[in-house]
Amino acid sequence: MNKKLKISICGASAIAMSMLLGCGSMKAPATAEVAVSKSAVESAAGEGASEFAPVEMNSAREKLALANKAMDARDYKLAADLATQAQADARLAQAKAKSVKAQKAADALQEDIRVLREELQRTNRQTQ
Repeated sequence: MNKKLKISICGASAIAMSMLLGCGSMKAPATAEVAVSKSAVESAAGEGASEFAPVEMNSAREKLALANKAMDARDYKLAADLATQAQADARLAQAKAKSVKAQKAADALQEDIRVLREELQRTNRQTQ
């Protein structure tokens, strides 16, 4: 074998190995993304997002299920992309749930203030 052919074979082997290693290394980030997304969906559900932001929660759950299917099919790029989308949907659902809860608490507080004002006015009228 001449020197140029050996270099070409070594170069091609190195490229092939790096491609194989590169594909295998995508599994770890995708696995991590799916795990983080699962946690985000569970956290959002715990905040009441299923009740207060059902569209976003359903979207998050569907994308997480698709990400798991992509993992099973070893399509790690698709799995990571879907997991990232599921995580974003879950965080949006969680934020909406918190917002609705905060608005309900503010409305209840406003109602309490209104009742107290009425009682105070009634008391003031009785003492005059």
